[in-house]
Amino acid sequence: MNRYSRIVGTGSALPGEPVSNAELVRRLAERGVVTSDEWIVERTGIRQRYLAGAGVTSSQLACQAARNALAAAGLEAREIDLIVVATSTPDYVFPSTACLVQKALDAPGGAAFDVQAVCSGFVYGLATADAMIRTGIANRALVIGAEVFSRILDWNDRSTCVLFGDGAGAIVLTADTCPGVRAARLHADGRQEAILRTAGNLSGGAIVGHPYLTMNGQAVFRLAVSVLDTVGRETVAAAGMTLDQVDWLIPHQANVRILDATAKRMGIARERVVVTVDQHANTSAASVPLALDQGTRDGRIQPGQHVLLEGVGGGFTWGAALVQI
Repeated sequence: MNRYSRIVGTGSALPGEPVSNAELVRRLAERGVVTSDEWIVERTGIRQRYLAGAGVTSSQLACQAARNALAAAGLEAREIDLIVVATSTPDYVFPSTACLVQKALDAPGGAAFDVQAVCSGFVYGLATADAMIRTGIANRALVIGAEVFSRILDWNDRSTCVLFGDGAGAIVLTADTCPGVRAARLHADGRQEAILRTAGNLSGGAIVGHPYLTMNGQAVFRLAVSVLDTVGRETVAAAGMTLDQVDWLIPHQANVRILDATAKRMGIARERVVVTVDQHANTSAASVPLALDQGTRDGRIQPGQHVLLEGVGGGFTWGAALVQI
């Protein structure tokens, strides 16, 4: 009998109240940084974001999203035997954020580890958990994307600081005899590492290198649209399906221009793309599960439908997973 993994619950967590473009513009003006709501919307499609307050961590947001996903699945935390957290903003160097989540959920015993693939992290984590369930290493998994990207932004650089937000999204995967994750494909090109990175590190009790996110926006745009198109087609073909059989496309929510260009290249109508970047901004590894949860809870995504999840981010990394809900 074949063994597969299926998504049986989704959940989200967003810190505090939304920060509108107008409010962000006001805060930046106090620093002498000049921008506007019109400038942000025209270039990114972002209208608001959520920013974590002091003391709010990735593990806390991850736990909240996980609890919501478990409730949707009708499962208890003790029934989980694998926790994978995708994050670029962990609470500590170690232990992993996943271990902190496991502790907070009081669900010890199963494997728990972090995945670092930046904005592709959730798709990487999903593919990893799917493989572990298919091979019998795990039976029920939490896969979480959680970020507090506001902690690594240079708030004097308007080209990057207006783009990002904080949050977490989670799914529960369980073993099943019916296909759920139909196919997944992952890729990376380390030669492109310089176009999007946070190059600082901790050494000898001090930060060595540049501690903030830096990005070559034009290079990221060109590469992102190209690889999202390619990996989407590759993944759908690996499942023995065609793009017209995909009900919903959920790409990484980086920039509305990237979303629109990707959908156009793949021949997928804008009405079939779940877009949350206007509400959440770019939440890195959290963006795909946040959008999946929203689309599920508002009723757009229905049982039996096929959803193509795509991630692309620093590394340079990219990947996709085709799932049947």
